[in-house]
Amino acid sequence: MSTAVIAFGSNLGNRAEIIGVARAALDAHPSIVVETMSPLHESVAIKPHGADESAPAYLNAVARVRTDLSAEQLLEELMRIERESGRERHERWGDRTLDLDIITYDDLTMNQRHLTLPHPRAAARLFVLEPWLDIEPGANLGEQSIAQLAGDLGSAHPAARTRSNHSGVIS
Repeated sequence: MSTAVIAFGSNLGNRAEIIGVARAALDAHPSIVVETMSPLHESVAIKPHGADESAPAYLNAVARVRTDLSAEQLLEELMRIERESGRERHERWGDRTLDLDIITYDDLTMNQRHLTLPHPRAAARLFVLEPWLDIEPGANLGEQSIAQLAGDLGSAHPAARTRSNHSGVIS
């Protein structure tokens, strides 16, 4: 079985419930096991022009899963779950009920039209790195420690730090 790190985000509707339903959908799949999931973190919306404090805030989480699906099959499953949550794709980085991204899949490196691994923007996203630190503080993204990446980003952009809701753990 392979190990993947998946990022969850939601800024529309009952965000915590939507993320919980997505986690349950992953767990219900016969070829996916959610090993661990971070507490929920809240973050400002990021748009193509940068942070947008006028947009609804996101709830984010990161999960580590084991699967015998290929990376492409896992992506198809994530997109199915997004569609079932009511996700519509009208604008790049627009508000959404649910966003599910594969951050890493084993040590696989790929750059295809619909899937790039590791995720090309993960190293620059505190809303991915900080929840990931909750579940795997010693993890690396490529050759870099996620702790160092998060520390560097947090120092450079303190307003982008997430707020953790440890009572919002989704089990």
